[in-house]
Amino acid sequence: MPQEPIIKLSDIHLTLKSDAGPVNILRGIDLTVQPGETVGIVGPSGSGKSTLMSIMAGLEVPTSGSVMIAGAAIEKLGEDDLSRFRRENIGIVFQSFHLIPTMTALENVAIPLELAGRPDAFALAAERLAAVGLADRASHYPAQLSGGEQQRVALARAMATGPKILLADEPTGNLDGKTGDVIVDLMFRLHVEQGTTMVLITHDDALARKCSHLIRLEDGQVVFAEKARQEEALAGE
Repeated sequence: MPQEPIIKLSDIHLTLKSDAGPVNILRGIDLTVQPGETVGIVGPSGSGKSTLMSIMAGLEVPTSGSVMIAGAAIEKLGEDDLSRFRRENIGIVFQSFHLIPTMTALENVAIPLELAGRPDAFALAAERLAAVGLADRASHYPAQLSGGEQQRVALARAMATGPKILLADEPTGNLDGKTGDVIVDLMFRLHVEQGTTMVLITHDDALARKCSHLIRLEDGQVVFAEKARQEEALAGE
């Protein structure tokens, strides 16, 4: 029996109103991702990459089209159900980290676990921090961490609940090249270890080609798609 896609976007359109008239951000996007795959999405600024990720995450509602994520039509969910669904199924890594400045690294990672009602939230958060090499930074606040360390905390938080899907929007955009390479290697290692489906939004073609599938957007449309690399090759690195 064929495997059900974990992400299936069908004829996604997003049109926003402006004083100059309607602006078409996404124009008929179709995308299917199988469980455990990695997808790199590239394209110029304004092509709709981040908007597409926001729709996959349920942070943006399309004007029309179907968004099936882990078997749920999320564009039809109410806000409470959507928040619960996102917490249970999706981890998100943003370019700008989005850590809470008044909370320690440990507390930031524990947030989704506490919201999920896990009584062992802080013990699990400590394990997630250790997995990204930051066990000794648990009591530090974001301002006391380097950019690379903040992004590792953000990654630990995104992976804290063991999500089925990891969405990453320019996760190395605010980092120097060497630190960015560390974050990328870490993301792919966690993907292999946990079997997480990963969608990576980036301006870097070389980074996108580390994924098993490569998709290029231009002007809100898919203009190129190919199977870039085999997962087995990644697992052996």
